Amino acid sequence: MKTFEIVEMAADKGLVLTTAESCTGGMVAAELTEIPGASDILTHGFVTYSNRAKTQMLGVDPELFPRVGAVSEEVAAEMAVGALNVAEADIAVSITGVAGPGASGRKPEGMVCFGLATPAGVETMTVQFGPLGRDRVRSAATRQALDLLAQAVKRA
Repeated sequence: MKTFEIVEMAADKGLVLTTAESCTGGMVAAELTEIPGASDILTHGFVTYSNRAKTQMLGVDPELFPRVGAVSEEVAAEMAVGALNVAEADIAVSITGVAGPGASGRKPEGMVCFGLATPAGVETMTVQFGPLGRDRVRSAATRQALDLLAQAVKRA
């Protein structure tokens, strides 16, 4: 589904979307806001690049970071739920990953965790994009997040 179709379908259904982004730095929100009328469906976009921002803005439990790391499905889940609640949205997508170059601790370059939250609950997934380089990992993660939003909007 193209980005404009996500925006149109969400608007037709009266849905509010939000994003919580780390390694993509707002790229998903930027894609959505390229579409005229996106302000009807996207009220918030959170760029929480640091662990501190994830905790302050989205309520991620700071004890998760030393236990599982910022790049984890647990953190992605809390980011998505936090964004959903703060934005009072219907659907939230979150992204946290290692864009590179190189690995981050035990997490390889290209490992990206996603969260998708709705009032019905939260789903997570991890995708190993591989060592594609920073720009390509970020672009691939953005496309994956938009695909997750598209699927959620269709189901809503």
